[in-house]
Amino acid sequence: MPRPRKGRRVCCLPPHTLFGPLHAPPHGEVVMTVDEYESIRLLDLEGLTQEEAAQRMDVARTTVQRIYAAARHKVAQALYEGAVLRIEGGDYELYPPDQAAYGCGRCRRQRRGLGGRHGRHDM
Repeated sequence: MPRPRKGRRVCCLPPHTLFGPLHAPPHGEVVMTVDEYESIRLLDLEGLTQEEAAQRMDVARTTVQRIYAAARHKVAQALYEGAVLRIEGGDYELYPPDQAAYGCGRCRRQRRGLGGRHGRHDM
């Protein structure tokens, strides 16, 4: 029996979850998980190293590397194929609102430290 997957910590859910071509009908759909979205946010938008992102997501660096590679592939696929990119689901845990957590700048959280565990969200 495989080991249960550990939920990756994410700051908050993405404000926009659907992206696609504006001037033509989409050709299919690509689904990106919330933890893949978080890896792109941490590495590309915040400019963290894989090690720093791994600490924030509470996973191993190699796990962040794998999640990020999958996310980049999905973005490239959606762009190349002109497909809709939908962000939903995955194994992730939100930082609890009553504990200090790394903030993303979009939410009201403070950048003081890691929060504790919260329930897993599988969509």
